[in-house]
Amino acid sequence: MLWSVIKICVFVGLVAAASYGAIFLLNLDGGMRIQVAGHEYNFSPIQAVIALVLLVLAVWILLKLAGLLVAVLRFINGDETAISRYFQKNRQEKGYQALSEGLLALASGEGEVAMAKANKANSYLKKPALTNLITAQGAELSGNRHKAEEVYKRLLTNEKTRFVGVRGIMRQKLADGDTDTALKLAQTAFAIKPKNVEVQDTLLKLQAEKHDWSGARKTLSTKLKTGALPRDVHKRRDAVLAVSEAKDALLDGNSAEAREASIEANRLSPDLVPAAVLAARSYIEQGSKRNASRVVTKAWSTQPHPDLAAVFAEIEPDETPEARLKRFNAVFKLKPDHPETKMLRAELEIAAENFPAARRAMDNLAETNPTKRSLTLMAAIERGEGADDSVVNAWLAKALTASPGPQWISDLDGRAYPEWQPMTNGALDTLSWKTSPDSEVMPESAVGMLPLIVGTAKDNHADSPAPKDTAVPADDEISDAEVVSEPVSEPAQKPG
Repeated sequence: MLWSVIKICVFVGLVAAASYGAIFLLNLDGGMRIQVAGHEYNFSPIQAVIALVLLVLAVWILLKLAGLLVAVLRFINGDETAISRYFQKNRQEKGYQALSEGLLALASGEGEVAMAKANKANSYLKKPALTNLITAQGAELSGNRHKAEEVYKRLLTNEKTRFVGVRGIMRQKLADGDTDTALKLAQTAFAIKPKNVEVQDTLLKLQAEKHDWSGARKTLSTKLKTGALPRDVHKRRDAVLAVSEAKDALLDGNSAEAREASIEANRLSPDLVPAAVLAARSYIEQGSKRNASRVVTKAWSTQPHPDLAAVFAEIEPDETPEARLKRFNAVFKLKPDHPETKMLRAELEIAAENFPAARRAMDNLAETNPTKRSLTLMAAIERGEGADDSVVNAWLAKALTASPGPQWISDLDGRAYPEWQPMTNGALDTLSWKTSPDSEVMPESAVGMLPLIVGTAKDNHADSPAPKDTAVPADDEISDAEVVSEPVSEPAQKPG
């Protein structure tokens, strides 16, 4: 209502100004005299103004006629669209103006305005390939997903806009959680534009979620070829996918395929612990103990890990504790000061019932790096040396509240995982073996490592069987009742 009043006031003001100007010119004395070729022309002020307006109009008409003449000449010269372009020039200017306003509306978050400008632009330009995209995005922005899907489907009918339509519908299916349809659309979009990074990443993620490891590796290879991925990152992620492929092959009972994939994964990334473990087990099945040892020691030199120790023990499952200690020297010398090496040596010494040597192997680890595992090992050493239950329980009491030690921690959100996984939160290769102070998850590989590494050797050590109470209890076996089963007096030797 207010806007209408303002427009009426402006109109009345303009009429009043024009009337005042006309009256002023009529009452103005004098005039304008023009002399041309001996002829003299006299104009009153009002006549002079009218003549000037007519002159401007005549010049404008002449320019238009000149443009038309040029278009006719071009048409005669073979340009078949010259005349039609001349008459459509004004409409095109209006259309592109509306198109620009539609893009600005999209950038401003005004979906409804963008749709209106796109419709206006289409009425002038008749180019749906340009305007349909703005309409679809405007519909999505305003929450009209049905309209957006309808427009995307129209884009599918044009070869030039087919990719845009497929991508738009794919994103809608992803938002709906329909990953099966989204995967098919991603494959279609990838076939149209294999260099599109967004489509590459979407397809790779969906293939990995569906355990299509072979397809994911092909997609990853394309990312390398198109320059979307550095070569070193490609090798690492390809190894992650190969490990996942090997694990699924094992679950399916295809040991030959699993063996091939695991060895390939280890070749691509020798420091990837899951790849080294699977490759070593593959070599053990083949009877190639030397290759299995080589794989484990190479991985250990980069990242000591309980799983590597376990598979190194599997190479000679029937050896005595003393023989195992001797064979593990090849591992110990690689990272002698690493906490994992110290705890591993202590576990093997416990298996050989050499408890003083186990204490020396632990060094001051229980003080400098107190974890559930290191403190539990100290409890086992105390028990093996015949310490009072109060001393053993004191170590176990500390283990209850100690840090779980290194675990598989996500680089994205810091969450701990009990087992390695190829993908977390939709991203590949995000887990690192490290310590998280806030984590409560205990990795399965670090729970009860002594039975894993030396259980078989202890069983075969018939000459001097180890007493039952020397075994290292797993974390889930340490209960509050066990710790407080009898009063804990001041231990003869304090735990660190």
